[in-house]
Amino acid sequence: MHRIALYAGSFDPLTNGHVDIIESARALCDELVVAIGVHPGKMPMFSAAERASLLETVFEDLLVAPACKLSVRTFSGLAVEAARAAGASLILRGLRDGTDLDDEMRMAAMNAAMAPEIKTVFLAASPSVRHISATLVRQIAGLGGDVSAFVPAAVAQALAKRRAPG
Repeated sequence: MHRIALYAGSFDPLTNGHVDIIESARALCDELVVAIGVHPGKMPMFSAAERASLLETVFEDLLVAPACKLSVRTFSGLAVEAARAAGASLILRGLRDGTDLDDEMRMAAMNAAMAPEIKTVFLAASPSVRHISATLVRQIAGLGGDVSAFVPAAVAQALAKRRAPG
């Protein structure tokens, strides 16, 4: 049986926490679909195309890896519908702490009610990245702080270009 998993998020920007979850997820499936949520009411730091490009750059080797194929796509609407469209039987969610668990449990229950055939699997973030959130990275970067310890090098470069005058 070919097992497809979907890992959805805004990835705005991609952080080392996201990277940690993606690397862990590869052990659970034959194909991992990283799905970038696009919501018309939100103003992201990076466009969906830029976020997809950064993911593809960071995971260039995994896009062609035979063990667990990785693909990147965008979606709007419900993650559970994106999972169905991808043929996924699993939705993967990363957990940093107990607060994440409470929120994610409610979301998993709602998804299970809408799509009982799709199971939610929680992956605990590694201790070295538990403190990282895309929101904090955006705030630090927006104020000119160094975020290189929190994001992959390609993302740090993209953020630096965003801040550069001219």
